[in-house]
Amino acid sequence: MTTPLTILNDAFGFSEFRPGQSDVIDQIMSGGHVLAVMPTGAGKSLCYQVPALLLSGLTVVVSPLVALMDNQVAGLRTNGIAVACIHSGQSRDINVAEWRRVAAGEVKLLYLSPERLMTGRMMSAMTALSPSMFVIDEAHCVSKWGPAFRPEYAQLTELHERFPDAVIAAFTATADGATRDDIARTLFSGDGKIIVQGFDRPNLSLTVTPKTDRKLQLARFMNGVRGQSGIVYALSRKNTEEFAAHLRAAGHKALPYHAGLEASVRFDTQERFMAEEGLVIVATIAFGMGIDKPDIRFVYHTNLPGSLEAYYQEIGRAGRDGAPAITALCYGLDDVRLRRQFIMDDGAGSDHQIRELRRLDALLSYCEAGSCRRQVMLAYFGETAGPCGNCDNCDNPPEMVDATEGLSHILSTIQSTGSRFGQAHIIAVARGADTARVRQFDHHELECHGAAKAMGSPYLQGLIRQALASGHIDMDIERFGALTITQKGQAVLEGRETYACKAIQTSRKKIRKRAKTETENALSERDHDLLLRLKAKRMELARALGKPAYVVFSDATLIDMSAKRPDNAEAMLEVSGVGAVKFERFGPAFLEVIAQN
Repeated sequence: MTTPLTILNDAFGFSEFRPGQSDVIDQIMSGGHVLAVMPTGAGKSLCYQVPALLLSGLTVVVSPLVALMDNQVAGLRTNGIAVACIHSGQSRDINVAEWRRVAAGEVKLLYLSPERLMTGRMMSAMTALSPSMFVIDEAHCVSKWGPAFRPEYAQLTELHERFPDAVIAAFTATADGATRDDIARTLFSGDGKIIVQGFDRPNLSLTVTPKTDRKLQLARFMNGVRGQSGIVYALSRKNTEEFAAHLRAAGHKALPYHAGLEASVRFDTQERFMAEEGLVIVATIAFGMGIDKPDIRFVYHTNLPGSLEAYYQEIGRAGRDGAPAITALCYGLDDVRLRRQFIMDDGAGSDHQIRELRRLDALLSYCEAGSCRRQVMLAYFGETAGPCGNCDNCDNPPEMVDATEGLSHILSTIQSTGSRFGQAHIIAVARGADTARVRQFDHHELECHGAAKAMGSPYLQGLIRQALASGHIDMDIERFGALTITQKGQAVLEGRETYACKAIQTSRKKIRKRAKTETENALSERDHDLLLRLKAKRMELARALGKPAYVVFSDATLIDMSAKRPDNAEAMLEVSGVGAVKFERFGPAFLEVIAQN
């Protein structure tokens, strides 16, 4: 009898399931609906690909991006699995040929976009085929409670009613409790299991730095990761172009990516990123969801993301191979103002705006945390953990200091100027600046003018950031980011409470360099030389196929191959990630490299 483990070994070349995979597969094989929340790199694709090969009928995989579909399909085909894909990026002739294979029962998996699946014609055709399972990838896009709702996903709610005998299996790496419940209710009326594997990505280091000079800070960071593949996220199209040019001038291989570029340019950029080592993409959030490159070594944010969920998803693109990767976020108060402005301008209704503002507050709390950042992040998703030892706060625990005097000067200045001004003017008045704007409003005559003269602007900026995160100060977006005093702040201003915060950094932080994995460290110098030769052969084969390198073999497979040094077919099949089909296609070429080393 064929079992999931047999399929895993024969088709995919793995000897055992990762934690959490069996639970999801068992639920599907029992005919039950499931929402699986699994961290990036946990192997969620296998959770539906293995059952798809065991179920009697067709499995339809709904995926949001062409690139995501193409990468999945390429990987399956190299494993000898019958799969079809229909999308707008292919010619009509190819799509027709793919559909004919589906209609003839020649494939087990069909990849479609939600828009194409939910057309009347396709739904009628699906009714005739009676699929065994519908898989909803990136399922957080279904929920209006989530930060990444996509209207085209809303129609997927019809699948449960129209195909009552089909299993609905939804997968995401990013969903808080409310979003998870909403997805399950939306897709299968709550009649199924929600399996949360966890959100922890212990191989990702976490660092947050206050903004001083974005270009200079980016340059310093990049000096620590030179020659490695990574993503730099910027808020605007203009910034992606500027930062990419800035990095190229500093000797980095860097390309911009944003929605304003021609489709062919975006495609070529993405293909280069997948195939080349050491390429840096400077991008807006338009880049990433369709990327399944396992060896991204860093993700750097030059601006504040929209929420902690969005940040988690974006940094999750790093280190999918399980090796150490660096994530860093640089932000300032102007980011907070912009993000709040985006939310207020969204026009999606007061409930949605309140929800998004709370999400932004949670992200600010993460940024200004004085304790382990991983603990703060996991607590947001409902998990507990001990200190991680892999974030800036664990490496250098911030000193907590009494900042009552400084905050009192800021609060007094906000109150005396009528709670009508943003941070730049408040700091100017508090420090006693003599500018045209200060004189325009006669603020040089106020008692608070110059009260904080001994305190530097960077210190006061950091103090305002922390007070904003702690809820002592608020920001009025309708009045262009004017700072206001909350009840907590009023208590400090009136002397009823003191204020402690983490010591404010005004000098540069040391950038952490990536450490090698334990597996890499275990390789001898001779084995490491072999690993480099195997990677070169993989790149050669991948380029000949026109596919990303990992489609041939993953880094983990090549590392295992370097350590085991198989010298025949039987030994090669014992390498993790080498199945029968992949061995037949690629094995002899790698055996030859090993024999020559």
